[in-house]
Amino acid sequence: MECSAGISADRPSVVIEPRRGLLQLELGSIWQYRELLCFLIWRDVLTRYKQTAIGAAWVVVQPLITMLIFTFVFSRLAKVPSDGIPYPLFAFAALLPWTYFSQALAKTSGSIVSNANLVTKIYFPRLLIPLAAALAPVVDLLFSFLVLLVLMGWYRVVPSAGLLLLPLFLILALVTALAVGLCSSALNVRYRDVGSIIPFVSQVWMYVSPVAYPVSAVPEQWRLLYSLNPMVAVIEGFRWALLGTAPPDPLPMMVSTAVILLLCFVGIIYFKNMEQSFADVI
Repeated sequence: MECSAGISADRPSVVIEPRRGLLQLELGSIWQYRELLCFLIWRDVLTRYKQTAIGAAWVVVQPLITMLIFTFVFSRLAKVPSDGIPYPLFAFAALLPWTYFSQALAKTSGSIVSNANLVTKIYFPRLLIPLAAALAPVVDLLFSFLVLLVLMGWYRVVPSAGLLLLPLFLILALVTALAVGLCSSALNVRYRDVGSIIPFVSQVWMYVSPVAYPVSAVPEQWRLLYSLNPMVAVIEGFRWALLGTAPPDPLPMMVSTAVILLLCFVGIIYFKNMEQSFADVI
């Protein structure tokens, strides 16, 4: 008894209690388990490139092919304007944040189900799983960013001083994917058809976002309503920071940012309230 008491006294203990309030989010536990978060991100990155024929080249080929298709359909055939920027560069600069967002959303939505063995065996903050899934595709974004730099050199486009704010728009893309992914990942535990719906939602979402066309193509009376789409701020911010296009209108940008923060807040609350039943349902 003395030996066991001595051992238990030297070891840190974790007391797991039921949550007592709707807003008791316990976000500080994310920092306490930061090493596990880094491990989960590293594991997802290794899984992404393990046993692939072309490795990291695939994350570059995908947006390049999409850019070529957009250039032929929207620029050559539909004559969509590109705010004075060569259309291939105009489209690729938007496909960077969009491809990251769609990948992060897909991975986050299925993250809890794909990690069922961890969820049902050990305790840790469940929020780490979708957070790691949303952060891992940043590596893919970095590879694609190198291709964008080559295109900018080819077209002799020099980024503006707004490039310093590019990390801010990347964070907005991350928060948007995480916010929607938290809700969909929790729903996917109970309703598995959510995993089939997300790719369709992403496809529709892309066409209602300014990826293939500029915001200036949207009628002015509809732009404020259009800015309720949180990806509007992200995509327009990327283009402005990288290509030196006209600065985004402050009011729609603030509306998009407010929607992103609201979605994140709602997503965390919903996820934290649903996570108590994950181990039982999954």
